[in-house]
Amino acid sequence: MTIAVRPRPSLRFRGRSFMALVLAPEVPLRDWLEDLDAVSERSPGFFSGRPIIADVSNLKPSKSELKFLLAAFRMRNIRIIGLEGAAPENVEPDMPPQITGGKPAGEIDVTDAAGTADAAVAAASAFSPQPSAEKSLMIEGSVRSGQSILHPEGDVTVLGSVASGAEIVAGGSIHVYGALRGRAIAGCTGNGRARIFCRKFEAELIAIDGLYKTADDLGTKFHGQPIQVHLDGDSIILQTLD
Repeated sequence: MTIAVRPRPSLRFRGRSFMALVLAPEVPLRDWLEDLDAVSERSPGFFSGRPIIADVSNLKPSKSELKFLLAAFRMRNIRIIGLEGAAPENVEPDMPPQITGGKPAGEIDVTDAAGTADAAVAAASAFSPQPSAEKSLMIEGSVRSGQSILHPEGDVTVLGSVASGAEIVAGGSIHVYGALRGRAIAGCTGNGRARIFCRKFEAELIAIDGLYKTADDLGTKFHGQPIQVHLDGDSIILQTLD
């Protein structure tokens, strides 16, 4: 009797792109860590559960300095999944791996407390090829607390509201036909022309092309109003919709 033996299928690898935030520490490191703590206080949970890349190019740390930095991140419950710009001889096996090839998506300006951006946060980087054409994403309903919508390929339109604790990240503009109570991050792949529109503004955080403002920075002037957000140079501008 002859038994047919089927050949084992070839091992198959599939590519998949993800979004990550990039934190780029600067000297003096103690001041930078204080700014990082200030961001966490103004927007609790902003770094929670997020994949983070640490770009240490500006620091050029020794092995001991790199260990100290990674320990400082762990103390703040910031999960570092990769390192960029570290000298290979300083990266030990138990440290996050070296990562290269990320697509730049803008930077955060370092300003004083009254400035227009959070100094500690760098912009999100997309580890994927540039899409051949922009695609829009429509959410037919509301985005609930704890949900995160990531769409680096184009605009995101939400026909309902964005709850507190929810998040929209778009490569293009963000349109919210209801209330915006969570976080809206537009132009995440370096699109400074992106905008944010909403019918009722109560956002925890807004960002365009890497420039961020939290609720504390924004004050109450535009609270509850229909607004649009755009960039003017390195400043975030809010205007009421007529």
